[in-house]
Amino acid sequence: MKRIATVLFCLLALTLSSVAQAKKSPMKKSAGPAPDKAYLQKIWDGWATLNPDNVAKYYATGPHTFFDIAPLKYGSWDEYHNTVKGVVAGYKSAKFTVNDDAALHPHGDLVWATSTVAEEMTTKAGKVEMGNFRWTVVFENEDGKWVIVHEHVSAPVQ
Repeated sequence: MKRIATVLFCLLALTLSSVAQAKKSPMKKSAGPAPDKAYLQKIWDGWATLNPDNVAKYYATGPHTFFDIAPLKYGSWDEYHNTVKGVVAGYKSAKFTVNDDAALHPHGDLVWATSTVAEEMTTKAGKVEMGNFRWTVVFENEDGKWVIVHEHVSAPVQ
């Protein structure tokens, strides 16, 4: 009797543990390859052109939150795009490099990533600004295309 009870208990525990496991949502079959470090660098290469039109394809439209160094927060890509145009107008060149600490975490139709990014920007007056900032980004697969639905860019307090 003890043997049967033990076997039944083990089967019950095994069944409950398999039911309790978190299920990962399957990636949509139409999804292209998940973002990788090269994809992250493409985004920053687009920003280096100092024209937000060149990165619009990487951002989701609609009400999404994007945090940047300044100003603090944008409620949509349109708001981000229009404000950043004025910010980058004061620069004549830029270079951004996704550092080797980039980490990507796929989870079904979402991928979140973190990295530090080295920046070198030259103002129209000729002043060179260099530094590193933090970048956290969330991508979502929308109709087979990986787009940014949330982004947070920040710089360490100097």
